Amino acid sequence: MSIKQFEDLKVWQASREFITLTYKLTSKPKFKTDFGLKDQFQRASVSVMNNIAEGFERDNNKEFVRFLTYSKGSAGEVRSLLYVALDLEYISESEFLEHYNLAIDIITQIANFIKYLNKTK
Repeated sequence: MSIKQFEDLKVWQASREFITLTYKLTSKPKFKTDFGLKDQFQRASVSVMNNIAEGFERDNNKEFVRFLTYSKGSAGEVRSLLYVALDLEYISESEFLEHYNLAIDIITQIANFIKYLNKTK
């Protein structure tokens, strides 16, 4: 399959799912009132997807890799924020694990994609 637009990328599709899950988590009653954490959590999640799209549209692998690296970092930030939400009892252990595992999957996909792009330079 040929990739013609960023929406064709599996990692972008997974990050879109990640955002939906993030917004569902941050709409929970306890989470909703912590505006700082909620905002940071949402921004970092959206950044994962948007950096993939922005890098793709740069039309060269070096730039794309740079933006994928930003995206990977944002996914790591979300993982860290998940611990805060769990420790403050804003989310359950099962909610934590669902989001955490998806973050790990996205990070792995990004890392593998970066390796692939670096080989095709």
